[in-house]
Amino acid sequence: MRIRYELEYTLNCSPKVLFSRLSTPEGLSEWFADNVTVDGDVFTFHWNKSEQKARISSLRENKSVRFEWTDRHNKESNYFEFRIIIEELTGDLALLITDFAEPDEKEDAIYLWDSQISDLKRALGM
Repeated sequence: MRIRYELEYTLNCSPKVLFSRLSTPEGLSEWFADNVTVDGDVFTFHWNKSEQKARISSLRENKSVRFEWTDRHNKESNYFEFRIIIEELTGDLALLITDFAEPDEKEDAIYLWDSQISDLKRALGM
């Protein structure tokens, strides 16, 4: 049974600049996967010799994007989501990631997100 977890990263950039990195094949290719292609509404993520397909199931301009994996049947745990949060008091921008993992794979999954966010920060010039 996959468990849901959330990760939050503070990023110093505009929501618009970040959103393009989260919702377009070009932006996602800069940090999330080796290459990303889109055919209609299906995004194909390429890593080394593997690939996975997902479709955008929810999109709110400069706020959030949710991708649903096309190969998973459990609707409850077959997606990952990026949400852009602006802290009211400080104006800081945070990226909130929701994902799922097997309980014994959660630490590895978090480590993978941490390294991908490092790539994202580099792509954003941070």
